[in-house]
Amino acid sequence: MNPGTAASADPAARFIGAGAWRHGLGYGLLGLPLAFVALPLYVILPNHYARAFSAPLAALGAVLLGARLVDAVLDPLIGRWCDRLFIRGPRTVLLTAAVAAVALALGLWGLLFPPAAVQQAGMAALLAWAGVVMALTYTAFSVVGVAHQAWGARLGGNEAQRSRVVAWREGLALLGVLMAAVLPGTLGLGATVGAFAGLLALGWWAWSRSLTPAIPSRAQLFRRTAGQPLQASVNTRSPLRQPAFRRLLAVFVLNGTASAIPATLVLFFVQDRLRASAASEPAFLATYFLCAALSMPLWVRVVARLGLARTWLAGMALSVAVFIWAATLGAGDTTAFLIVCALSGVALGTDLALPGALLAGLIGRLGERGKSEGAYFGWWSFAAKLNLALAAGLALPLLAVFGYTPGSRDPTALWTLTVAYCLLPCALKLMAGVALHTLVIRHDARHNSTSPLPNSAV
Repeated sequence: MNPGTAASADPAARFIGAGAWRHGLGYGLLGLPLAFVALPLYVILPNHYARAFSAPLAALGAVLLGARLVDAVLDPLIGRWCDRLFIRGPRTVLLTAAVAAVALALGLWGLLFPPAAVQQAGMAALLAWAGVVMALTYTAFSVVGVAHQAWGARLGGNEAQRSRVVAWREGLALLGVLMAAVLPGTLGLGATVGAFAGLLALGWWAWSRSLTPAIPSRAQLFRRTAGQPLQASVNTRSPLRQPAFRRLLAVFVLNGTASAIPATLVLFFVQDRLRASAASEPAFLATYFLCAALSMPLWVRVVARLGLARTWLAGMALSVAVFIWAATLGAGDTTAFLIVCALSGVALGTDLALPGALLAGLIGRLGERGKSEGAYFGWWSFAAKLNLALAAGLALPLLAVFGYTPGSRDPTALWTLTVAYCLLPCALKLMAGVALHTLVIRHDARHNSTSPLPNSAV
């Protein structure tokens, strides 16, 4: 369906039944290049600068923290802006995303291949270049990502339908991550950036041909107040004023930080704790993300029996068990770590498919559907970026303080790396699980037994 074509009240219903794969592929394909670029930006880049340019870990962590905080702070504003773009119509959203996509591709190239003049100017100039280009690239990434997520949330649907919408996007995203995990080591970073640019163009084209959310008519979009001109009926109230959203966001932040720390440190753990060869790194990453992708249909089926929140809780429990085991591994335990990657990848499936579906449902229950999806996903993206910023800005400097440097063989330094990579995320995951059970599952069970969730609170 073209952007200008009318859609049903809940286009997400078309993600179930005959022809569902065409609708899922059309909307979800953009998730592939967006996740493809996320791996170089958030996982490969810190290791690349530390090893290729000998960037000090403490200084690199500070630069990453600053750039990601700037990006995170902008996300709520980007979300509000996206809501206003939706008022102008789907074509405006798509055109804006296209411009941001071009900036994203150029920014990735500039980060991985700093100009020779910048490299020759010294470490301070190189880190300044990285910080500025990162901030711009992250912002472009946010514009495309928030608009795409808001589009999906506007498709509506019940829990099963929403989980399928998100599962298509995140499942294809995992395929993108798999490609990004393999290509740098096999074809090089230059070919990786070229492949990303091509996939980004293809994903945008598929999105432009996908199901369009049910866009309200202009009569619904605009209202006239007494003595005042026509005004857009977009809710300007901050999502943070909704207690139900704050509760879900708190769980998302705790869980996301728990996941972001291992993502930042995994290559250090593989290279120094396991002493695995560079050739094995793509296998670890590919196993992790492949198992996450393959687990998506399983988790979607579990949602039908347990619901979104309880299924997410089960994924958290699995992740904690796996990372406790990972803490016992040492040099040469590559086969065991492959199993760790597989099982933690299965757990990752819940982190990717379910929180966004929970948020989409909450937006509908709060009466905000068709009005404020961008604002909600802007804050959601802010929280995700904050997780990554904290992971890089805290984990890397702390490792340096406790004596770890890349290539270290000192037992104390390696134990510090193990605690940071394995045990700290477990503690945060446990906190996230307790918060999910207390703030979401038990709270909703209590209040849903008496009345539906009102627009203002609960």
